[in-house]
Amino acid sequence: MNDAPIALPGMGANGSVWMPKNSDGRYSGPMSLRQALTWSKNMVSIRILMAMGVPYAKDYIQRFGFKADQIPASLSMALGSGSVSPMQMAEGYAVFANGGYKVSNYVIDKIYDGRGTLRAQMQPLVANQNAPQVIDPRNAFIMYHMMQDVVNLGTASRARSLGRSDIAGKTGTTNDNVDAWFVGFNPNLVTAVYVGFDKPRSMGRAAFGGTIALPIWVDYMKYALKGKPNVNVPTPKGVVQRGRDYFLQEYTSTNPDLPLDNRADGPVDRPARNNDDAPDGGDAGGGEADTEAQTPANNTQLDSLF
Repeated sequence: MNDAPIALPGMGANGSVWMPKNSDGRYSGPMSLRQALTWSKNMVSIRILMAMGVPYAKDYIQRFGFKADQIPASLSMALGSGSVSPMQMAEGYAVFANGGYKVSNYVIDKIYDGRGTLRAQMQPLVANQNAPQVIDPRNAFIMYHMMQDVVNLGTASRARSLGRSDIAGKTGTTNDNVDAWFVGFNPNLVTAVYVGFDKPRSMGRAAFGGTIALPIWVDYMKYALKGKPNVNVPTPKGVVQRGRDYFLQEYTSTNPDLPLDNRADGPVDRPARNNDDAPDGGDAGGGEADTEAQTPANNTQLDSLF
């Protein structure tokens, strides 16, 4: 996919040209989806959504527990211009963590009466038992490994301080640094952190998901995962590996019928390299969301739902 500027006539405010961008204003040219997710490349996310179509994507997102009225029916969906809660984000990412099952949070586990008699007990949805499987387990596995690179090589590299090999996640930052997110997980535990003011306003130019939300996540998870061994996830049948990338067995190359729009409506700073170093000198604050004209009025959109 091409990380290059793109101009979309009629998609902006009042029918104007929409010109989304990477927040650092830098573009690295053709790259893999894994590299694009690792470095929060907005242009690639938009091109993926253009190829699959907004109606299909909006319907698919609801498998993760998000409601239809929370997701805008526009290309800004690719940049997370919906508005959801941290709990919803945690439940959504749990689908990737547990192999593709939709589980739900609960607060009350058991209820006892005054005599100590058990009156009611929660029967939670459990992955691989009674929870519905909402995505292909192979997709969950591939996404987990892609988001591990966000931690190992990309915008969430500070999570490496936990000294674990099973951590994955995604940073998020909204326009003007109003909201900052990090949702991180291992196969047994998902934690979502949100930082922002009660009355939305900018937190400053240095306030990114990777710089202010991620440290909070690390401080919590170093206790939550203390003494717990790393979890190794076996590769599902039907998944093949080439180098660092994993593929569905039936899709080891791009489908030629997929309507990809890889045109460039502006210059590319430096082509992406074959290795996994930060493109264009990117760091933990690079590449976050900028939805420009398609940003909703409440300005609480996320950088990336997935």
